[in-house]
Amino acid sequence: MKVLPFTMLVPKDRSVISEVVEHPHFYQYLHRHIEWQITWVQQGSGTLIAGSNMYPFSPGDIFLIGPNLPHLFKSNPEYFEKDSTLTIKACSLYFNPSGALGPLFDLPEMLTAKSFLQQHKHGFKIPFLDQRSISALMLKLAGSSGKLLLHYMMEFLDALQSLEGTIDPLCSAMYTTDISETEGRKLSETLSFIMANYNNQITLEDAANVANMTPQAFCRYFKKHTGHTFVSFLNEVRINDACKSLLYGNSADCISGAAYKAGFNSITNFNRVFKNIIGKSPRLYVETYHNISSTAAMAG
Repeated sequence: MKVLPFTMLVPKDRSVISEVVEHPHFYQYLHRHIEWQITWVQQGSGTLIAGSNMYPFSPGDIFLIGPNLPHLFKSNPEYFEKDSTLTIKACSLYFNPSGALGPLFDLPEMLTAKSFLQQHKHGFKIPFLDQRSISALMLKLAGSSGKLLLHYMMEFLDALQSLEGTIDPLCSAMYTTDISETEGRKLSETLSFIMANYNNQITLEDAANVANMTPQAFCRYFKKHTGHTFVSFLNEVRINDACKSLLYGNSADCISGAAYKAGFNSITNFNRVFKNIIGKSPRLYVETYHNISSTAAMAG
């Protein structure tokens, strides 16, 4: 399974690549490429793995992903069920400031834009307040060509630098994207295994076998490339799933139902892990979400 690196096919008449995909699920392998990527999830839900971190995504979310950052939009398990009729849709743009756009970014007038991208080298999630304006610009870019494309690209870069919401990086500045193809392939296979089986009782030995490593060697390898132990990563994946079940499940799954569905076999352990990762109990998490949603609805 050769997934790193991923080579973009760049048309000769465009310096910004646009892509709209509609599939049963997102591309399911960890990959990276030299281009910056911004993806607007129009339909579909799941978990974004970006470097060493994970983020639940749902329709409307937009992510800016830095160059060479290993990433994977992992659709929820229900998208892979045999009789599933679910589909995903996403609009993505790719651009390389060191490639075809290099002469543009070398201009002195582009110093602030260049500095902004360097400052946020791993990318970030577009704040909720800015999703509408950024998605509108993405559509303009995707539908334009020639000089108009460059005009909208400049407008897009200006919009990134003028975001109203708080910018939270996808990865710590200390995270390194320096990973070999062999290591990347092993990591992709391991993460794919975890994402496909986290709601079952999988062990460290199971994951080590997928990577064809001893448990001891696997622990060192996994910690080096994700910043997590196997257990802490597995717990975060499960808690991400539980959060989505609690908020968006069928009639909002009860706490015990969300816990068992995510792979926990003890409610006590689930509550402890949930509070450790989220910072509040599952019940308070749900109450806080509904309170915020009600306040936002009243304000609107």
